[in-house]
Amino acid sequence: MFCETGLVETFLNTFNMSPSLILIIAVAYFALLFLVSFRTGKDNSNDAFFKGKKESPWYLVAFGMIGASLSGITFISVPGAVGGNQFGYMQMVFGYLLGYLLIATVLLPLYYRLNLTSIYSYLEERFGWWGYKTGASFFLLSRVVGASLRLYLVAAVLQAYVFSAWGLPFWFTVALAILLIWLYTFRGGIKTVVWTDSLQTFFMLLSLGLGVFLIAKNLDIGWSVIAESDYSQMFFWDFSGDQFTKSFPMQFLNGASIALVMTGLDQDMMQKNLTCRNIGDAQKNMFWFSIILVVVNFVFLVLGAMLYLFSTAKGIDIPTEVIGDVVKSRPDLLFPEIALNHLGPVMAVVFIIGLLAAAYSSADSALTSLTTSFCVDFLDFEKGNAPKQTRYIVHIAFSVLLFFVILIFRWINDDSVIWWVFRMAGYTYGPLLGLFAFGLLSKRRVPDYWLVALVCILSPIICYYINMYSKTLFGGYQVGFELLLINGLLTFFGLFLLSKNRTEEIIGA
Repeated sequence: MFCETGLVETFLNTFNMSPSLILIIAVAYFALLFLVSFRTGKDNSNDAFFKGKKESPWYLVAFGMIGASLSGITFISVPGAVGGNQFGYMQMVFGYLLGYLLIATVLLPLYYRLNLTSIYSYLEERFGWWGYKTGASFFLLSRVVGASLRLYLVAAVLQAYVFSAWGLPFWFTVALAILLIWLYTFRGGIKTVVWTDSLQTFFMLLSLGLGVFLIAKNLDIGWSVIAESDYSQMFFWDFSGDQFTKSFPMQFLNGASIALVMTGLDQDMMQKNLTCRNIGDAQKNMFWFSIILVVVNFVFLVLGAMLYLFSTAKGIDIPTEVIGDVVKSRPDLLFPEIALNHLGPVMAVVFIIGLLAAAYSSADSALTSLTTSFCVDFLDFEKGNAPKQTRYIVHIAFSVLLFFVILIFRWINDDSVIWWVFRMAGYTYGPLLGLFAFGLLSKRRVPDYWLVALVCILSPIICYYINMYSKTLFGGYQVGFELLLINGLLTFFGLFLLSKNRTEEIIGA
């Protein structure tokens, strides 16, 4: 089992990769990040931290967003999920394109026209105080959960293959991971993140490319072998029973909605776009980013198929983990198992760097966006109350919160992490989808009172019970990622019931 220190020690001894040498590699990598942080964080003003002073080149933002979108989830979990879902994930990826198109042509023009720092400020113009605070609160919940899931996965790998060799506990690995993020982002904020994300995207893609190359060379296989394998099925057209949720129409629609909410309605991702010089640059960033992201996701699935073919050929078991008295299968860890123990020292080193890059390319921006949203949406930083010391405290507080949420998730995880991310998004991003959709598509006025918050809270609760009893309610059909759309529709319908006709123009409608 991968969590046993004997496996780690065998790996270290075989390639003369002592824990100290791995530490040196990690220190060198972070020294590079700190150098970038030092150069970009000289201006530690709130304007630089929140908006990057609107000086970011669009191509740099686009490249960095690839790493932030993929993160450690795609780096590890997408290849691992190929064993159970083949290339079916591409159905969602194609749906992403529609979501990104809507972001570039509808949402970005709105955000730039209103000159927003936090995208949830739009909700105050449209719904008043209650709608604004409710939307911002759901973002904070969504991003804390999402960032914790991403960091959990990478911390688990680092714990298993590195820190367990020193006898260090999991909480130490998590604390160290978060501390490093805080250290290189607390001054420069988003201005630093735009540059470090680009650097980290490069290392992550380098690890991906090297993994594909070495496995193909080791097995002497090409694309034809992968295409003929059972893993390469991409489109599913079975609409019966539970298979309907895996079919192309549903997965495409789910992908479009997930891209729309997890990028277009997410302060984390949009904050990078809002650092571009103008709307034209931001749109170019989105168009190029979406095209490249499709290609990269496909290569990750190719890697996943190759990992399973390699494990079968070499007699490698799917890794497992012991938590308490329970042994759990961990397909997420097939890539690190093979990369660290079966492809040689070069791949091992590059994988460690790629893993660190994958983790921090999303986690650093998450911590920055959480700080930005809380300062702007709840502490009114844009209304004159903007001491930097308060921003530092908020930054630390969210770091501590992520630490505890990761430890909690370690005890409840029983599935591939990428499916957990999408599953949780259905509950936490649904109200945001409903709020923005109603604001943009309807001219009806929603009174500014607490019932708006109640609608947004009740919608995910209702969705929870729909998900729990969907087989009974829908004749055996189990609701999947479309829970996000259901959640958004329930929120939209609730707002409609609260609203009144309005003839005057509404911002963004």
